[in-house]
Amino acid sequence: MQRTIPYGDAKIAFTICFVPRPQRRVTIHVMPDGAVRVDAPEETELHDVMTAVRKRARWVWLQLESQRERKRHVLPREYVSGESHFYLGRRYMLKVNVEPTAEPGVKLLRGRLEVTTPTREAPTIRRLLETWYRGRGQDVFARIISECATRATWLEQQPPWRLLNMRTQWGSCSPKGELLLNPQLVKAPRACVEYVVIHELCHLKEHNHSANFYRLLEALLPNWETRKTELDDMAELLLNR
Repeated sequence: MQRTIPYGDAKIAFTICFVPRPQRRVTIHVMPDGAVRVDAPEETELHDVMTAVRKRARWVWLQLESQRERKRHVLPREYVSGESHFYLGRRYMLKVNVEPTAEPGVKLLRGRLEVTTPTREAPTIRRLLETWYRGRGQDVFARIISECATRATWLEQQPPWRLLNMRTQWGSCSPKGELLLNPQLVKAPRACVEYVVIHELCHLKEHNHSANFYRLLEALLPNWETRKTELDDMAELLLNR
C-alpha cells in the first residue's frame, strides 16, 4: 500500500506492509536506494500507521537527506582503467586489458581487478565484472553461511540459499526457508556480510522484526548495530553499478 505524508515543502513517500504476528509495533525502514517501508501488525488501523509515520517524519527525512548527500559524491561508473571497485570492503583499482583474441575474464592480481575484454565498451566490462562478483559471492557466502549456521542452534540443517539481484535489500528469507542474498553484498566487508547472513538466519526462527527477533540477533551478534551502520553508510558506493 503506497502512501505519502507532507514534510515541510516536500512529501515523503512510503510503502505500508501489514504483517502477521509476532510483529507488535510499527517499524520504519529506510532502504539503501532511498525507498521507505513501514511494517505494521496486520490488525493495525491505517490511521494509527499514518500517525506513527508522522511522529517519525523528521527522522525519516534526515535519513533520506543523509543518503542524498552521500549520493552527491558517488560518480557514475565508466568502467575504465583507474576506476576503483570494491571487494570484501577493500577498494581495488580497475585495469582494463583489451585483447580481442584472449579469453574474456576478471582476475584479482597484485591489488588490482584486471579485466581482459575484446572491447572497451562499458556494458561488456560491466557484464564481466558482474559475472566475477557472482562467482566470488557463491564462494564467500557459502563459507560464511556454513560458519554462521553452526551458531544458530535452532537449525536442524544448513538452509538452502541462492543469489538474487535486489534493488532494496541485501538479503531476505523466503516463506520456504530459503536464504536470498544480493550478489552486490560481496563488495562489503566480511563483518557486514556476516551481519546480513545472521540477520536472515534469525528470520528462520522469528519471521518478523519482533522483540524476540532482536533478542535473538543480539545474542548471536552483540555488535550487529555497528555492522549494520557500516553497511548502510557504504550502500551508495557498493550499489553503484
